[in-house]
Amino acid sequence: MRHQGTKAPLLVDSRKAAPMLAVSLRKLWAMTFEEQPGLPYIRCGRLVRYSIADLERWIESKRQGGDDR
Repeated sequence: MRHQGTKAPLLVDSRKAAPMLAVSLRKLWAMTFEEQPGLPYIRCGRLVRYSIADLERWIESKRQGGDDR
């Protein structure tokens, strides 16, 4: 197996996802499990992981206001 030390991870845990969204861990859990539709997540057994690509798409879907693109 080839070591890919510089490649970005595909999935992150809640401690890394929360700062990426500039929210607290508590708010991240609320956004994941209480809001409808919630943040997309992946279950790995008991673990909850977030795809960076899913988080980026979720952010884009929440964009409001002018069309700066």
